[in-house]
Amino acid sequence: MLLLNDLKKKLAEQQKIVITTHYKPDGDALGSSLALYHWLIKYGHEVTLIVPSDYPSFLSWMPGQEDAIIYTSHQEKSDKQIEEADIIFCLDFNHLSRIQPMEAVVRKSTALKVMIDHHIGPEDFDDVRLWDYKAAATAQLVYDFIVNHMDDRQGISAEIATSLYTGIMTDTGSFRFPSTTAEVHRIIADLITLGAQNWKIHEYVFNSSTESRLKFLGFCLLNRLEVIPEYNAAIFAIEAEDLKQFNITTGDTEGLVNYALSVSGIRLAALIIDRTERIKLSLRSVGDIPCNEICSRYFEGGGHKNAAGGHSKKSLSEVVATFKSILPEYKNLLTK
Repeated sequence: MLLLNDLKKKLAEQQKIVITTHYKPDGDALGSSLALYHWLIKYGHEVTLIVPSDYPSFLSWMPGQEDAIIYTSHQEKSDKQIEEADIIFCLDFNHLSRIQPMEAVVRKSTALKVMIDHHIGPEDFDDVRLWDYKAAATAQLVYDFIVNHMDDRQGISAEIATSLYTGIMTDTGSFRFPSTTAEVHRIIADLITLGAQNWKIHEYVFNSSTESRLKFLGFCLLNRLEVIPEYNAAIFAIEAEDLKQFNITTGDTEGLVNYALSVSGIRLAALIIDRTERIKLSLRSVGDIPCNEICSRYFEGGGHKNAAGGHSKKSLSEVVATFKSILPEYKNLLTK
């Protein structure tokens, strides 16, 4: 495996670069990718940002997002860019399976693969790695990459600062999660100094709901929330028909699981959604309850201790039953 210093030397010459991130990009995935995109273009590289799928509409304001190529809509063009790339930056994922339709072509590529990520248990597909599971967000690591490893704080424009702020803000739950350290706040302060308008970013991300999304939220709170008090757990089980009824699009279920976790006394919350082709599951917890362990052992997934996800090909009712059946195993942690 090469060192970041070797990459720095390589970037001193013009390169053909592809940046990609995980399927259904969130704020950290898109924010870190756009920040790196702007930074690399600044130094004359030929850069293409390819995302495996669409992303939430509340991120459609982000600077440069209109330049992103959605792989599923432009597969032939994307494959050509990947095949011709000298370097592929892989951001906010550490298993190639996370890029779903792009996995085969990226795995086959002979380009130098650079992984920047903060998820546990990386797959060894990369040639250069900046990885720290304790980091609050991949955007924090991209800041570290530019400022410390590339020694280029002065290269952070307002666009880059805005993208990095968005990534850190969304992956820390607006700086509420335990990963929000003093160092994270120092980085955030620097990003504001460098041009990130924090109040405007919060407005764009959190005050841009559609009417249907708000009605969907009300419906879920009234009809789909189940509290299991004996285990301090709560579940949202969302049927495929619910998504159709409210015309739910990518990103509309973002943050829903946190409403279950916000119930007084709840220590573990699950959002289980019937996406027709598979059941998607998101877990959130407080304290020592290991969401990543639960998702890895039972739902073909993973993530962080207090925030993780998985999926299943079983029915919605079966996945809900499985989730409930494992609660006794964690009773000591859930009820202490």
